[in-house]
Amino acid sequence: MTAWHVVLLASIVCFGLKALGYLVPARLMERPTPARMVDLLTVALLAALISLQTFARGQELVLDARLPAVLVAAALFALRVPFIVVVIAAALVAAGIRALT
Repeated sequence: MTAWHVVLLASIVCFGLKALGYLVPARLMERPTPARMVDLLTVALLAALISLQTFARGQELVLDARLPAVLVAAALFALRVPFIVVVIAAALVAAGIRALT
């Protein structure tokens, strides 16, 4: 089995799971517990993606200029600063640290 076979198989599985999601009755998702679980799962997946992109390079843990940039972005989000300002500030922090090292 080649890498392309794995990609095609994973795509088919993902499409199938998405199609199965449409078969879940709406009244089930409107209950408080499942709705809360779906909301928390979304946040957990996003946090996992951010942490992998921030702290990993391949299979190793890396702490570089991305960490302070994400911390600055998180602080600015907590202060409800506009998104474009957050992106620019985080990019400037990362660029500044990379220029110093």
